[in-house]
Amino acid sequence: MDELELLKKDWQNKEVNLPKLSYDDIYKMIWKKSSSMVKWIFYISIIEFVFWAALNIISSDPQYMQNLKAMHIYNVMMVLNFINYGIILYFIFKFYMNYRKISVTDSSRNLMKAILKVKRTVTQYVWFNLIIFATSIIISLYGVLIYSDEGKEIVEVAIQHGNEMTFWFLIIALSLLFTGVLLVVIWLFYKVLYGILLKRLKENYTELRKLEV
Repeated sequence: MDELELLKKDWQNKEVNLPKLSYDDIYKMIWKKSSSMVKWIFYISIIEFVFWAALNIISSDPQYMQNLKAMHIYNVMMVLNFINYGIILYFIFKFYMNYRKISVTDSSRNLMKAILKVKRTVTQYVWFNLIIFATSIIISLYGVLIYSDEGKEIVEVAIQHGNEMTFWFLIIALSLLFTGVLLVVIWLFYKVLYGILLKRLKENYTELRKLEV
């Protein structure tokens, strides 16, 4: 028997000894990994909520509150914070329910639906945070330009030099640029924070589709 035949025979013997994974074995492996990832999404959302809440409490000293009142945006910012925390808690609850649903899923088709729902929930959560950040920035810029002493002084100088239209054009353009850059940074933060887990969930979804074929 030549060398090639010996190698083929040896490979065939090894192949026979390899463990054969059934449909249920593969499904259970994917289900376990998916459940773990969704649990981490839930945990991360809680950590993120606590972090931002703590940061807000630390920064909200009497002087900061007085500045908000001086800029006539105190009430608006308080309402915005209330809405923000309320909706974030709602999303945390949804993440928990997604985890519970995946934990009791009993078929690959239902697991696929659950994974898609998790992805949709995370996407909605990220978009909500981006909108809240953008709204806060716009309100803050408005308060600074219209009501702060520095803002009033800059506007008066622009009016005296007859450049009011040019001034407001530049202010709006720079504000949009600043807001856009900051939102991209925040989006990249969420991309790193949740993107890795969502990518792995997508890979699990792809494997489940193969099982259904």
